[in-house]
Amino acid sequence: MSLNASFASDLDSFGEPPATDPSRYTEQPADPLTAIGELATQPHTNAGAMEIQEHEHLTREQVSAGNVLPREALSSYNYPTNGYPSSLFGAQPWTQKLLMFEEFGTDRLNPDEAAGTLPFPLPKVGAAPQQDPSSVSRSSPESGELDTFLQQSGLHPFPTRMANDGLTNPWKPEVELFLERYLARAPAEGRPPGEGWAHQRWNEFYPQSYFKTVQAGARVNGGLRDAKQLHQYRYGEFGPGGLYHHGGTTRGTEIRIHPKMPVQDHKSVWTFDGTLPPKLLMVRYGQPVLMRHYNALPIDPAANHGFGLHTISTHEHNGHNPAESDGFANAFFFPGQFYDYRWPLQLAGYDSINTAAGEKLAAFPCGPGETLWVNDATPGLKTCENGRINIRGDWRETMSTHWFHDHMVDFTAQNVYKGNAAMMNYYSALDRGNESINDGANLRMPSGSALPWGNRDYDVNLVIADKAWDRSGQLWFNPFNADGFIGDRMTVNWQWAPTLDVRARKYRFRILNGSVSRYFTLALVAECAGEKTCAMPGPRKSNKSYKRVPFHMIANDGNILEHAVPFDGSMDLDGDGDRQEHNGILPLQAIAERYDIVVDFSRLAVGTRLYLVNIMEHDTGIGVKKNIPLSEVLSEEYKAVIERKDGQDHRWREGDPGVGMVMQMVVQPYAGTDLSMNPADYEPAKAGKPAGRKMVPLWLDRSNPGYLQTLRDARRREFVFGRSTNTDDLPWTVKTDEGTAYLADPRRIDAAPQLATGPTPGGYSGDSTVEVWEVKTGGGWSHPVHVHFEEGIILKRGGKAPPEWEKWARKDVYRIGGEEESTSTVEFAIRFREFAGTYVEHCHNTQHEDSSMLLRWDLEKPGQFMLMPTPLPSWEGVDYAPSVGIPTFRSGFGFGVSD
Repeated sequence: MSLNASFASDLDSFGEPPATDPSRYTEQPADPLTAIGELATQPHTNAGAMEIQEHEHLTREQVSAGNVLPREALSSYNYPTNGYPSSLFGAQPWTQKLLMFEEFGTDRLNPDEAAGTLPFPLPKVGAAPQQDPSSVSRSSPESGELDTFLQQSGLHPFPTRMANDGLTNPWKPEVELFLERYLARAPAEGRPPGEGWAHQRWNEFYPQSYFKTVQAGARVNGGLRDAKQLHQYRYGEFGPGGLYHHGGTTRGTEIRIHPKMPVQDHKSVWTFDGTLPPKLLMVRYGQPVLMRHYNALPIDPAANHGFGLHTISTHEHNGHNPAESDGFANAFFFPGQFYDYRWPLQLAGYDSINTAAGEKLAAFPCGPGETLWVNDATPGLKTCENGRINIRGDWRETMSTHWFHDHMVDFTAQNVYKGNAAMMNYYSALDRGNESINDGANLRMPSGSALPWGNRDYDVNLVIADKAWDRSGQLWFNPFNADGFIGDRMTVNWQWAPTLDVRARKYRFRILNGSVSRYFTLALVAECAGEKTCAMPGPRKSNKSYKRVPFHMIANDGNILEHAVPFDGSMDLDGDGDRQEHNGILPLQAIAERYDIVVDFSRLAVGTRLYLVNIMEHDTGIGVKKNIPLSEVLSEEYKAVIERKDGQDHRWREGDPGVGMVMQMVVQPYAGTDLSMNPADYEPAKAGKPAGRKMVPLWLDRSNPGYLQTLRDARRREFVFGRSTNTDDLPWTVKTDEGTAYLADPRRIDAAPQLATGPTPGGYSGDSTVEVWEVKTGGGWSHPVHVHFEEGIILKRGGKAPPEWEKWARKDVYRIGGEEESTSTVEFAIRFREFAGTYVEHCHNTQHEDSSMLLRWDLEKPGQFMLMPTPLPSWEGVDYAPSVGIPTFRSGFGFGVSD
């Protein structure tokens, strides 16, 4: 046995848990349909999260009883969904600078380091808005104590392969006072216990770096992360004199949507660290990272300003991560606890492709003197050479723009909306964040060049989301409408109508739709002086007109495209005969989809003002309505207006207030040299021009007839996302393989692919498990379907070839519905590798997800025949319930692609 095979198999468990283990597997019931029916008679799997005094449990509706607009008093107007217009408190557009993301920053995980031993601070009464002045159970820790705790060196207790359930939740005394009972158990870590939820291949992918953060209510930023910024506020545009220096600190930043608007209360907004700017994790392929996530939310589940739940589960969307660190919806943890998420950051195909790490395009980007453990044909510590260290895996699976967010069963929408979301940039040999290195691997995306990797001078993360607030200015959400929630104010990085200065050069924008239910169609336009100077006039008497600004899409759902798709009118991108519909206009972007684009501002005069404009209209959260012509939006022929009543803003009329300008950009002089790629060199074939170079080719080559045989041999599964007439509160269902349409239950397994192999030695070559999945909908309802863990390649959209922006992409969100740029069916090829465990598939209109549009699927170990149990968390710890698979959970629905 080679050294690395021994390393993988002798030090790490890859078998099933023993019979004495709390997470031991169970038999599939002899009569699975009866067993599934009996699940409806059992308590809900999240009941433990809603316990109050004397073993009583709140209902889902009671958790939201503190909503400022109680269910029976809601108005009937649409914007925001069943609420009142969000007043601006005198704020004017384009009067605040865009908040650039604040990096978490990572440290080396060193077991020999003496870690600080200050305990996780207790909640205390204190002055509003950062604490509750009268109730500990409804309050938060003191802000300075949180910062002191997070600033300690190291991690205490040190991370372990299995859950640390030997130490006690430090909030146990306060929890017992609230519950009015004694807790026999109250573990410090919320991860489920036993081998079934141990970190898979812990020693092989031992975390080399870590960071810690706390989910907390809104508080003032104390500058906690200033020293953790890779740019150190010294280099590039973040250094003195740069566009984004902003005083070299985030200290003093309050959580306000605009400086004119009220400070948010700690019960209204729950963010990472409890602060703004929004947070960004920057990671490198090959360097496993551990996130210790603490929960500092109120003990009382109803201390939430009427929406959100204090238990959380963090999903890294859509990392190639083992299930115990994927954020399974029922693996949630409680206030006072932590959860150690370990993300291996390995390329998919680690066990089957390039296992000797001989491919230079699969590499860890590094600086001089850095080292990395690589489990290749000669495993050991490797030293940085020529700016990279080769790693195992399939370089065609390289990912770039991710995010992580809450995935609490039934409360995902509310918790993400409140602020449980952060972005995550993956760096690699292909996408290293240094545009000056020309080594034959680096694609030289716009970024900067001051640092060996991870420059963000010209690489900007944008989270766009609709929000709403009540008449006191506090963030507001309607938790009662299962169709979906549509806010009336568009925000970028948590700000209303911000402005961003940009240099006259190429930029990369990583655009995430961070909404709950709203879809976007985003256009980019430049302002021209004079009403007739450019093609699209502005409002009457504005003396302005506008023109479209072209760009290229270079990544979709965090995956770099095979070809850079031009949105400049030069191609009919969706084959409908109209080249202009996507000239300067992105395709429909559903919730959780990410579009990375490259814009060249050097083609515009210094001082030019540009605008991101949303033209997609909604009237409910159940789905989109239509795209409003861009010219009508810019001229304000289409413009929502507020009707006032009794001296207050009462309702929106004449349109959707989410349609219109979202963000401003202003072109500034650039004295440097733009060394970044020209995306036009990578375009697909178009009339009179052959295809350019490939950025990241797909693993499934549509031009190769051999791939058809792979698909014919692949197991097939079908999922129908539909609507039930049984209940208004839980109307959404999923039906698998033409079986029964079920409401969500984490104890039910709808699909169970099996891995082709376990851990493999360097030099091994083998096959992965390939399947064909089809997602369907009916009734014109819109569903962005998200499959955790693996990306798929779309084979057919509505029975036809997909449009250019999907043809060259790997996806993890698949839009189905009645929209012009969606279809009722999407069929895709997907393959499974490396890690086993329990995952989910769901609608990412998270109000639909939380109203039962979610299913569980398990990735099983080779030859597995027993079922993984379901974790049931409570304040006492995690117990397990037997799981049950539907009749076709292993067999699927036949083989091959549809006719």
